[in-house]
Amino acid sequence: MLFRLPMIPALLLLPCVAAAELRVPGGTAYSHPDPEAIEMSEREQVVRGWSDPGQRAVWFGQFALGGELKIQLSVKLKAGAAGGLRLEVAGQSRERKFTGTGDVQRLDFGNFAVAGPGYERILLAPAGPQGSETGDIVELVLDGAAAGGAHFNRKPRRNAASVHLAYQVPKDLEVVGFYNEVTAVDDPVTTFYMACGFARGYFGMQVNSETERRIIFSVWDAAEGAGADSRKDVRPENHVQLLAKGEGVEASAFGGEGTGGHSHFVYPWKTGEAQKFWLTCRPEGGHTDYTGWWYHPGQQQWFRLATFRAPKDGKWLRGLHSFSENFWGTTGHLRRKALFGPQWIRSASGAWSELTSATFSHDATGREDRRDRFMGVERGKFFLSHGGFADGFTRFGESFERAASGQSPPTGLPE
Repeated sequence: MLFRLPMIPALLLLPCVAAAELRVPGGTAYSHPDPEAIEMSEREQVVRGWSDPGQRAVWFGQFALGGELKIQLSVKLKAGAAGGLRLEVAGQSRERKFTGTGDVQRLDFGNFAVAGPGYERILLAPAGPQGSETGDIVELVLDGAAAGGAHFNRKPRRNAASVHLAYQVPKDLEVVGFYNEVTAVDDPVTTFYMACGFARGYFGMQVNSETERRIIFSVWDAAEGAGADSRKDVRPENHVQLLAKGEGVEASAFGGEGTGGHSHFVYPWKTGEAQKFWLTCRPEGGHTDYTGWWYHPGQQQWFRLATFRAPKDGKWLRGLHSFSENFWGTTGHLRRKALFGPQWIRSASGAWSELTSATFSHDATGREDRRDRFMGVERGKFFLSHGGFADGFTRFGESFERAASGQSPPTGLPE
């Protein structure tokens, strides 16, 4: 429904900021429906001008109260240029035409009715005759009853919070194998679902683009490799060694998040189809050999990603966990959800145990900037959900139990 308000002056000089105003940097918006169509400058925290009326800049806010929401927009457009913008909130739309001055101007879009509480989208699109420009969007300025207690992410980082499951494993158990399955429910581009995490590495599946998906297995270097950005800064005796890899697997060194050995296999794994992962270790003296096995749906058999020898180790599998990550911020507004399980571990004696307890955690972004992150139990499996600006919140450190699967341990696994 379109609410028509009395005509208000489109351009106002920048006033002194009232205490009640909530100011949201322009550069925290997302481009919709194409996440890459509109430039968001993280350094300057602005939305760069765009002209395609089919693309919108979108902000997401969590409102604690309903009521009137007054919205103004600070924009910068070159002097004499014709501008036009349309703002939409909760099914209500306003348009403003303006002329650029070369300085920041504030456009008043009037009042909108917000139902609250809950998340709302604020959408901005080009408007006006052919040739109208949007200018640089500097910030949203919100006021009114509904702005009280409203929460927006106002940081340059637009990634959804990373979320984790820490599995509870009997203390001092000598674990030689960790089995897990991951079923993607929502998996937009720049998603990494990590199935088998351990103290020295990670093993899971990734969405790299609209046309490429990967299975990834990596192991960190020892000593200074845990904190180095480049492998040239890590002494050779601390380097992970590649012992073997599967046919078609790409293997290399990695850096930027610590350093180590990386392997990946390009494969179009499917949403809604359980992917099976089997991680093994063999400690010997001062090192441990780690192997990542993935069940290849096309070949209907277990496929080795790689075997890496980790120096200065000599230990069993430990620190077992899973996580879900949005590794690029352009898609941080899209929901990611996956089911994890069942989880099994095998001890050095050959005994199997099913893991049915997990504890939730998140990264620094999840502390306050992004509250749309939670876990639970669904269809007998743990799930992680983050992004999407959807209702749902789990306290850091909260533990969950799932029912045992009632199945026998997995069979036919590679040694």
